[in-house]
Amino acid sequence: MLTRSQSSMLTPKLPGASAPRPVVSALVILGWAIAATAASPAQPPSPAPRPSPSPPTSASSSGSTKTSDVEALLDHVDDLFRGQSSETTLSMTVKTAHYERTMTMKAWSLGTDRTLIRILAPLKEKGSATLKSENAVYTYLPKTDRTIRLTSGMMGGSWMGSHFTNDDLVKEYRLRRDYTATITFEGPRDGQRIVEITLKPRPEAAVVWGKLVLTIDADARLPLEYAYFDEDMRTVRVATFSDVADLGGRRLPRTMTMKPTDKPDEFTRITYETMKFDVPLAKDQFSVSALRRR
Repeated sequence: MLTRSQSSMLTPKLPGASAPRPVVSALVILGWAIAATAASPAQPPSPAPRPSPSPPTSASSSGSTKTSDVEALLDHVDDLFRGQSSETTLSMTVKTAHYERTMTMKAWSLGTDRTLIRILAPLKEKGSATLKSENAVYTYLPKTDRTIRLTSGMMGGSWMGSHFTNDDLVKEYRLRRDYTATITFEGPRDGQRIVEITLKPRPEAAVVWGKLVLTIDADARLPLEYAYFDEDMRTVRVATFSDVADLGGRRLPRTMTMKPTDKPDEFTRITYETMKFDVPLAKDQFSVSALRRR
């Protein structure tokens, strides 16, 4: 059995990085930022119904957008980065009170349960890799030439010193399936026409948040912000999406920035450089032995 000190070596953590709070899913966080694709229609997501123009509404007066339209909009947002498979190049910048650094990575995914992420730079971390295979996560550390399967007690640890955890690589959920949705604002805000949707977990859903508040650009039908609340309904962290560009033939936000609210000067920012959907990949490319390949 690994000791606590040995376990801490298996998940690279940059100096000064504090352990992040539990996270809810790969889709909203790493699903859009690292392991961005999961099994879904091979074609780009079909356009969601555009909410009809209307004056601003609040939680007490909302209702101009039909429930079916809201559900379609949630499915559209869920499927933005999804395909049968993907190949992605991305950068991740982590800033804490003690340091700021950027890593370049390449990621491949096949279906919902296979993802391989390999660090390309800087040289110190080059060759380090993470594999998600079904519900298991493995880490390869080239300095020691060791492949480790992460235990349940290690899943809450920081992934590569970021504000994400190993658990982000495993969990999958659907907004419409796991949350009940209510429109709490609809109308112009900061020069954009937006739809704000408050999502509360269904009793049977295996999620940790008290609620999520999703803000969507009503015209582009793209996410602008996710706010995460704990069970006491306090904001824990906020993810913002920006820099819309063509990625893999789709108009998508290239950049996601996650900020913990209790440390407003810290963030993890992930930027897509390239993305290809529905590329030919084989299952054996996601084996434990593949972790060692350079």
